Amino acid sequence: MADNKRRCLFIDRDGTMIKEYPPTYQIDYFNKLSFYPEVFRYLGKIAQEMDYELVLVSNQDGLGTAKFPEKDFTPVHRLIMETFAGEGIIFANELIDRSMPEDGLDTRKPGTGMFGAYLGSEDYDMPHSYVIGDRVTDVQLAKNLGCGAIWLKNNPTLGGAEVKDDEAELAKVVALETQHWRDIYEFLRRQERSAVHTRKTSETQIDIRINLEGAGKSVISTGLGFFDHMLDQVARHGGMDLHIDVRGDLHIDEHHTIEDTGIALGEAFAKALGNKRGIERYGFALPMDETEAKVLLDFGGRNWIVWNAVFRREKVGDLPTEMFFHFFKSFSDAARCNLNIECRGDNEHHKIEAIFKAFAKALKMAVRKDPLNDQLPSTKGVL
Repeated sequence: MADNKRRCLFIDRDGTMIKEYPPTYQIDYFNKLSFYPEVFRYLGKIAQEMDYELVLVSNQDGLGTAKFPEKDFTPVHRLIMETFAGEGIIFANELIDRSMPEDGLDTRKPGTGMFGAYLGSEDYDMPHSYVIGDRVTDVQLAKNLGCGAIWLKNNPTLGGAEVKDDEAELAKVVALETQHWRDIYEFLRRQERSAVHTRKTSETQIDIRINLEGAGKSVISTGLGFFDHMLDQVARHGGMDLHIDVRGDLHIDEHHTIEDTGIALGEAFAKALGNKRGIERYGFALPMDETEAKVLLDFGGRNWIVWNAVFRREKVGDLPTEMFFHFFKSFSDAARCNLNIECRGDNEHHKIEAIFKAFAKALKMAVRKDPLNDQLPSTKGVL
């Protein structure tokens, strides 16, 4: 996620928060009002558990004219918004266009005329924001805003006449197609537990993408074969997706590449963990042939490392064994976590691999989040 920037959910009203009412699609009487199934439960969880800013976006054809008087719209709309607010779902802004399609105004979705405060501001992270809507125009709006689309696809023919892009172009924007708010919540929760992070110095440039809710897939390129193999263990046994690309000054030695990767990986974990609510926090010991490795970990917000592992060889593969302590120390400092690492055995390769596997399992255990628990795992009230 982009640092210190706000992400938005631009949410359509009719067909998304409330049900459509054909043939006029105007919710101008209370007896036409019914809410979309499970919207309160799952949009409420999104509002409570995640840091998206909620923005209502709606086309209301001819609002304020004789075709759709304010007196017919306002009482029903007020009830809708007050009902959501009563469930803890607060919208930071309401963007409502009143024009007709034939007016051709840029303020009408999928135009972006109402979005100047978002497109023209450095405060908002549009690439990691989403439009949630039921019409093709909502997907087009997402494309025009440069964000993702979550298509609540209950009537895909609606709004198609106002869209000029072909289906293949729009498909590139759609991050999720569904008819259920539960799917939207689960999708956003997965995104919430991911991070994109770059660390650049005069000695290295490191690009990392991490998804704590992944499937153990990795693409690792550090320029050091044995190090790549160890970092792959972190993804595979940690049950997370991990992409790491490192360009370092290996013509000097391995030090900066390994140290800065540890720092960058720790920083990425700190970003992906976010507010840490609901996580297990602690985590693992495992055997590997003759070797026993123990990694105790605490994402408690304070860095500390205890290291009890001795290597008799100067190098394993292309890595100096002295750098393994340095890697984990760098991770601990950047992730603000405690690490207590202990290993005993005879084979140096087995010992190092066992440590990385135990580290991966400790990470998996500690970052696990209970979707039914939003409590901070601390009596201090902060981690």
